[in-house]
Amino acid sequence: MNADLLTPILRAPERLAAYDPAQWDALLRQARAALLLPRLASLADQAGVTTSLPAPVAAHLRAARTLARKQAQSVRWEVKCIRRALQDLPVPLILLKGAAYLLAELRAGRGRLFADVDILLPKSLLGQAENDLMLDGWTMSHHNAYDQRYYRRWMHELPPLKHALRESVLDVHHAILPETSRLRFSAEPLFEAARPLPGWESLRVLAPADMVLHSAVHLFSGEFEHGLRDLADLDSLLREFASLQFWLDLTARADALGLGRPLYYAMTQLSSCFATPIPREVVEHMERYRPSQAVDALMRAMHARLFRPGSPGRPRTGKTLARQGAFVHAHWLKMPVALLLYHSIYKSAIAPWRRDGSGSL
Repeated sequence: MNADLLTPILRAPERLAAYDPAQWDALLRQARAALLLPRLASLADQAGVTTSLPAPVAAHLRAARTLARKQAQSVRWEVKCIRRALQDLPVPLILLKGAAYLLAELRAGRGRLFADVDILLPKSLLGQAENDLMLDGWTMSHHNAYDQRYYRRWMHELPPLKHALRESVLDVHHAILPETSRLRFSAEPLFEAARPLPGWESLRVLAPADMVLHSAVHLFSGEFEHGLRDLADLDSLLREFASLQFWLDLTARADALGLGRPLYYAMTQLSSCFATPIPREVVEHMERYRPSQAVDALMRAMHARLFRPGSPGRPRTGKTLARQGAFVHAHWLKMPVALLLYHSIYKSAIAPWRRDGSGSL
């Protein structure tokens, strides 16, 4: 039996009708591990096979739908609370990723599971935002001096915040890439192009091209923990936004912001995993960002391993090596060599021995 049962279903849901109980067991495990069980339930509905499923399978899918609806309700409430806490800011909040998909009523938000809420603000307002959030009950999850300095000096966000009562997690960004990233660019164009969110005062979402680029950059700069779910998000976004103007905007924006390489990687894997319909002209345009033949082959192999679900609980050497390779590549993109060495030495050789919690060198 093919170890990967999930990706073929995401590409062709009609195959569900032919699955036997053993295959369903493996498929449910893979979908749950990938945070895609509610999406699988939706695909079963679309394929018209829900009523013919074995009773235990139907029960799992009903539970997944219920969980997704509850999380969607919780995220909407959380966004209202965050907006109220930050009502004195002189600019609208920009929602990112899952919360943006959900509140903008995009297909990528249907049945999506959430770990946190992400917002984007101008860097000049981070201090005011942090103060307002702390007065509303939010606390920092990273307390030692080194981690605080790491986020505030080098990263593109505040240290993650957790609410003292609701225990929800909030990431406050001022850019979509770290200050030290090799791909860094000014976030000002993103703020300028952001669009109002109908029905939500003082909230915005990124323009469609920027939304896709953010998702691609986030994923292909090393955030592979829920990689298949995020790749599925990209597939949904591209299918929903598809228009001649969107494709023109997307390629022009990637060129202008220097984000062609991660978008190239995204399109390569979208074609492989989901057969996402990408116009031939766009594919040809993105060829200019193809790395050398050897690097391209290596990255394709690494990404293919990372996006393959496999069997939960049964680690594979190839996937372990791919994760290690992705970790190294992500940090290579994130930091210049001197800073990378400094950070690596501290985290591996100094931090484990510190007992005072200060994190200071």
